Amino acid sequence: MSKDLFREAGKAFLAGRAPLADRLRPQTLEEFVGQAHILGPGKLLRRAIEADRVTSLILYGPPGTGKTTLARVIANSTAANFTTMNAVLAGVKDIRSAIEEAAKQLSLYQRRTILFVDEVHRFNKSQQDALLPHVENGTVIFVGATTENPFFEVNKALVSRSRVFELRTLTSDDLRQVARHATDSPRGYAHLDVILDENALDHLVSTANGDARSLLNALELAIETTPPIEGKVRVTLEVAEDSIQRRAVLYDKEGDSHFDAISAFIKSMRGSDPDASLYWLARMVYAGEDPRFIFRRMLIFASEDVGLADPRAVEVAAACSAAFDYVGLPEGQFHLAQCCLYLSTAPKSNTTLSYFDALSHVRDEETKDVPNHLKDGNRDAKGLGHGKGYMYPHAYHNHYVAQQYLPEEMQGTYFYEPSDIGYEKRIAERLAYWRSRDEKEDISRRAQRYARRPGESDSERDVDQNADEDASG
Repeated sequence: MSKDLFREAGKAFLAGRAPLADRLRPQTLEEFVGQAHILGPGKLLRRAIEADRVTSLILYGPPGTGKTTLARVIANSTAANFTTMNAVLAGVKDIRSAIEEAAKQLSLYQRRTILFVDEVHRFNKSQQDALLPHVENGTVIFVGATTENPFFEVNKALVSRSRVFELRTLTSDDLRQVARHATDSPRGYAHLDVILDENALDHLVSTANGDARSLLNALELAIETTPPIEGKVRVTLEVAEDSIQRRAVLYDKEGDSHFDAISAFIKSMRGSDPDASLYWLARMVYAGEDPRFIFRRMLIFASEDVGLADPRAVEVAAACSAAFDYVGLPEGQFHLAQCCLYLSTAPKSNTTLSYFDALSHVRDEETKDVPNHLKDGNRDAKGLGHGKGYMYPHAYHNHYVAQQYLPEEMQGTYFYEPSDIGYEKRIAERLAYWRSRDEKEDISRRAQRYARRPGESDSERDVDQNADEDASG
């Protein structure tokens, strides 16, 4: 009995000293702020919670959007046994213990068990596999919370047996509601006369950037460290700025935010929007992204998306990357910006992708012989005639002569079709002239081939010509 009293006294002591964000966690759906797209009146998840018919689900979203809080709301709303564990701390042994208790509850009391796993993406494959069959046979109802995309980070079989609900970043209005609730709630600072200046609230909301926990932590620091004057605790803009100085950018260098930001950056440069490109660049750098990763992507972009429309693009990207390695941060941000602006405003061409058409042809088609005149004649020119008939372009006018470079069966095949953008327009004109010369030369060669050879009959010549036309389509 005395142990229970001490335990309850300890809980009460810890509850009184818990952080504001924890004390203010909503207990019911009515207290929950935001996520109207999944918890608004009539929405599926809200109906399931209210009817106590929650099935296995995964709550996915950025930090501070209410995933763990929503799990607690479910716990307070259900008649089922509710068990929680954190994937960082739990092992297979803990999972088995929870499953055994769930099976006991089901067999002895016909009572369901909801197993909530926070940060479920931290479970390794064996831990997720240990949980899977018991979710499948209904021993437990699985509720997972994760900041990572579950379709990539969670066992596919587990995802397929769960409904995924995505929680979104809280809006400014949501955060204002949270802040005002903190000053009015008995679990918050209703016992104090708190005056929260409007510009101070604006600053807290802006810098919290959709994260309710960040907002409440800053507000708690501001209130707890501000001495009351005439019984009033006033949070001014100056106090708010001291409490939360740097915007909390939601960014994980190994998660969705990393891939989404670099995707938006590349697509903005490809779309020739320098303003959007600079914004996404600044967002990544501010969040701590590795600048060398950004430079690698810009070096790829210079050849993939600018290419021969501006051949200098890859030179600029390489030079800026080398300059950054020499200078470092913070001055190296100038080189990031210069490269970004050059690429986003450069003419665009993706004709380097024609290489992959050639690669596909090599992979899928039968290997053709190298034309005899293109073979290396240094070793066996005399014995096999390799290299015989090759025409050296520099010996001809304008350093060009029409001759066959592709295998015989591939004559007339074009992989590279230049655009008419930037420098590549000049390439297109030059290539069109060369190809027209090649086609004329090919016609001339065919005409010579069809000319009657000594001792050849008209019928033999006609058969040879018809066969060649059939082969050419």
